[in-house]
Amino acid sequence: MQAPESNKGPTTFDELLGFIAQEGLIDATQAQDLFDQQDRALATLVRERRLAKGLPPGSEKQIAQAITPIELFLSFGVKDRRGEPIKEDAVTEIYAKHIGLPYEKLDPLKLDAEFITSAFSKPFARQHNLLAIEDTGATLKVATYNPFDTWALESVERVAGKKLQLVIASKGDIQRLITEFYGFRTSVKRAESKLSEGVDLGNLEQFVRMKTEREIESSDEHVIHAVEYLFSYAFQQRASDIHVEPKRSESIVRFRIDGSLHEVNRLPKVVHRAVINRLKNLSRLDIGEKRRPQDGRIRTEYEGKPVEIRVSTLPVAFGEKVVLRIFDPDIVHDDLKQLGFFSRELEIFERLIMQPNGIVLVTGPTGSGKTTTLYTVLRKRATDDVNITTIEDPIEMVFERINQTAVNPAVELGFAESLRTLLRQDPDIIMVGEIRDLDTARHAIQASLTGHLVFSTLHTNDAASGITRLLDLGAENFLLASTLSGLLAQRLVKKVCPDCAVERVLSAEEIATLGDSLPADRAEQIVSLHGTGCVECRQSGYRGRSAIYEMIEVTDSIRKLIAGRADAGTIKTQARQEGMVTLREAAVRKMIERVTSFEQVVAVTRVD
Repeated sequence: MQAPESNKGPTTFDELLGFIAQEGLIDATQAQDLFDQQDRALATLVRERRLAKGLPPGSEKQIAQAITPIELFLSFGVKDRRGEPIKEDAVTEIYAKHIGLPYEKLDPLKLDAEFITSAFSKPFARQHNLLAIEDTGATLKVATYNPFDTWALESVERVAGKKLQLVIASKGDIQRLITEFYGFRTSVKRAESKLSEGVDLGNLEQFVRMKTEREIESSDEHVIHAVEYLFSYAFQQRASDIHVEPKRSESIVRFRIDGSLHEVNRLPKVVHRAVINRLKNLSRLDIGEKRRPQDGRIRTEYEGKPVEIRVSTLPVAFGEKVVLRIFDPDIVHDDLKQLGFFSRELEIFERLIMQPNGIVLVTGPTGSGKTTTLYTVLRKRATDDVNITTIEDPIEMVFERINQTAVNPAVELGFAESLRTLLRQDPDIIMVGEIRDLDTARHAIQASLTGHLVFSTLHTNDAASGITRLLDLGAENFLLASTLSGLLAQRLVKKVCPDCAVERVLSAEEIATLGDSLPADRAEQIVSLHGTGCVECRQSGYRGRSAIYEMIEVTDSIRKLIAGRADAGTIKTQARQEGMVTLREAAVRKMIERVTSFEQVVAVTRVD
């Protein structure tokens, strides 16, 4: 077994403070202050844990023994030189360095959940805070935060029959992964065992009634637990979508994180139907209907905050595929500045959304952030003296101060029909989820002409194309010219991970690729950030996303072009002469401001 260089036993709080001070996270004065306050801090921590776990008085000594020096240090909330709280990962890495063992940040998306849960039992893993994360053949790689637990480590080594390769990981990561992996895999295995019960061919006299597919209950306790673990896992990983995809012999579960899909687990075929039924049950869909697509929603909470989940089912070759889109209400802001506008676009957009009437369109492909933008606008305008009504397909997020209705084609209630009825409901502001046809476009124009402010979306590549799309649908050019107020095209670019960002100078070829999108006052050298990949960003180099915008305010000159049925290129040229910043130019500016990378600029935007 690989042993730590320190053979004195577990690190004391005093020693840990010395390690942290030696690495420069705190100075000697801070270390002494923390050392002097440790008894009071420990007593507070023990009391909080005793009350949280409902333990009786007298258990304080046992609780105190389980608190590690790292946990005690973190309880102080010490901040680094940037004013940010020092994280558990940073302290654990320092601890690992000084005891002579490698530190590893555990990325759940890179680990084999089935291998981990088969290595040793959940009670053993939980009690000794151990995870077997890889079998290298000659050794068994084990993550621990306490390499001095020699009894447990020697037991693992003896049972495995091979040497242990120890890595240090944070206690928080280990405990969280034990909950996620053992909880989800155990629930799936138990559900598989229960759902696979059938006829025992070894006993021909025994009769066992086999369940039909319809009788595989979505309310089975193991399936319930598996789905709850799946949701918790997705929330913790900041996933925006969950995909459950049936294949020939099993199902694949994937998360979309920062725009990229990651496979996170696999389900036995027999469990797939039960999981789908559970998701349908939660979203009030028809469990018996498997031949047609269905849409539903789930409202839940995570860490005390409400979460909206949109559910979509689709029949595919090997069963039903389900995609769950997760909407965190926190992404809908109270202030438009938080959306990432530059000053010019923010000024124009605020003016457009505060006018009494007109049509404002937000354009872009699916997943470009249109919903977030529109809901932020509606939240800003939702005051007691304003009647706001939306028509959506489906309702993405529910806000009590807004009247929201969903289209229902089954009863011939589409966007156009809903909009026609809505005009008799005395609205001030109307949001139409999407303008898809001429009827909806005409009703939106009529609503604007009669004194309403209308917001809607279109799926077009840029702002100017939104105008020609409406004209192509058959909207009257003179009416569109008099009612359209502005168009906002948007995209999402990935943000370079701040933990692994490095600067690099763009080559001459890369600068030529950007062409006229570069600012006129640029320096001779263009410096861009590039993410090298780290555990915080799962080696992708990116963490989080930021919006870029292209704004057209319909001025008198552009109204004349619309009335004359000008093409998108002509309208875009005029808008640029009036100061419009294109999507490519906005992305380049984000790159120069060290938000995104050159690669993202090229991948997300185009040059006409």
